[in-house]
Amino acid sequence: MIPNNASRTAIMPRVSETDGAGHINNVTSAIWFEAGRRDIFQAFTPDLSFDRWAVAVISMEIRYKRQIYLASEVSVLTWLRAIGRTSFHVNEVIMQDGSVCSAGRCSYVHMDYAINRPAAIPEDVRARLELVLADTPEFDKEFAR
Repeated sequence: MIPNNASRTAIMPRVSETDGAGHINNVTSAIWFEAGRRDIFQAFTPDLSFDRWAVAVISMEIRYKRQIYLASEVSVLTWLRAIGRTSFHVNEVIMQDGSVCSAGRCSYVHMDYAINRPAAIPEDVRARLELVLADTPEFDKEFAR
């Protein structure tokens, strides 16, 4: 289900992310998924400068599978499922202790903020994005329901 070329980001859960039920709060998955997209953001803006920021999220969906706990590290695995002319689509999972805890997908548009309009993804950026492009139909079925 998870492709070999997915990028991997390690995160150690913090006490402040734990809620009254004793597990990591569900809101945290969205934050951790964004952390896992850092390499993708750097494909567009290598120095991550907001003066040259070039993407905007247009949709996000998360499916919760298992609770996440404070005691052990999590891995965020991120890959692209598609790259369009002006947009790209991300698949991502959070794993802890060898199990998928959250599955997510989101879409971004490449933006020209000077005119506040979508812009074509440059070929050099597209080449960097293609390094994490993978067809994972079993993963995509999760979101077809």
